[in-house]
Amino acid sequence: MRAIALDEFGDVDVMTLRELPDPPVGPDTVRIRVRAAGVNPVDHIMRAGYLEGAYPHHFPLIPGWDAAGIVDQVGPAVTRFAPGDEVMAYARKDHVQDGTYAELVSVNERAVAHVPAAMSLVEAGGLPLAGLTALQALSAIGVSHGDVVLVHAAAGGVGHLAVQIARAVGAARVIGTASAGNHEFIRSLGAEPIEYGDDLPKRLADLVGGDGRVDAVADFHGGEALTQSPALVRHPVRHCSVVDTAVKEQGGRYVFVRPDGAELSTLGALAANGRLRVHVSQELPFTSAAEAHRQIFDGHVNGKIVLTVD
Repeated sequence: MRAIALDEFGDVDVMTLRELPDPPVGPDTVRIRVRAAGVNPVDHIMRAGYLEGAYPHHFPLIPGWDAAGIVDQVGPAVTRFAPGDEVMAYARKDHVQDGTYAELVSVNERAVAHVPAAMSLVEAGGLPLAGLTALQALSAIGVSHGDVVLVHAAAGGVGHLAVQIARAVGAARVIGTASAGNHEFIRSLGAEPIEYGDDLPKRLADLVGGDGRVDAVADFHGGEALTQSPALVRHPVRHCSVVDTAVKEQGGRYVFVRPDGAELSTLGALAANGRLRVHVSQELPFTSAAEAHRQIFDGHVNGKIVLTVD
């Protein structure tokens, strides 16, 4: 198969196109012929070697944890999927090597979900990691009917999905931090935009009234946003971060996304009934992975960049 791979950690130029062996198919695995692979900030972090202390890494290393495509082959114990099915998966494993910037990837069936007919494979390729992160973060802080929720970095890959999921589970109001240039995008998602910065607590108080606090805060940005969060939420346990474990010292929750095919199916159902839209800001051929990483590193991407595989 063709794949984008690296033999050492480094800048974007360590990723090259090459021929590698097709991945094996285990008893409970699904091999996917990849049509779309979402690009996430963690891909850049992985490529640079910053996850080396957290997971075993093996070279040649194929980046990528998001995949959508067609089932190529299934193991003998697999019962829910068959060759020809359109599927998506958050393909993180216990070691880093066989990623999704490739024509083929093998994934344990528990991480796989069917792609609904109303959803394109490109949209599905951008959903798994970001969508599961958003869903699991909101679940961790108990977002439900009637809540007023603040989402930090609401225009980003995870944030724009969190806004929509919060609305789908019944939040009364969703407020999203973003730069002024992204406010119309935030409104299009059904949220109220608010600019981040030193004056955020005052602006939020003016917006919500009362004690100036919200019911729940989901942080997908870190830094100043996380520092401000405890003062913006009524109960510290109802704020979380996916960026910085320091949130635990504030009394909040640190969320690390886990593969979950059932939850991915839930997200697919929301997409199928029009309640969740994956905003794909750009499609690039997977041979342009380096350019995608440059854009992710710049940090000004609305929604998702998705690599397509012919």
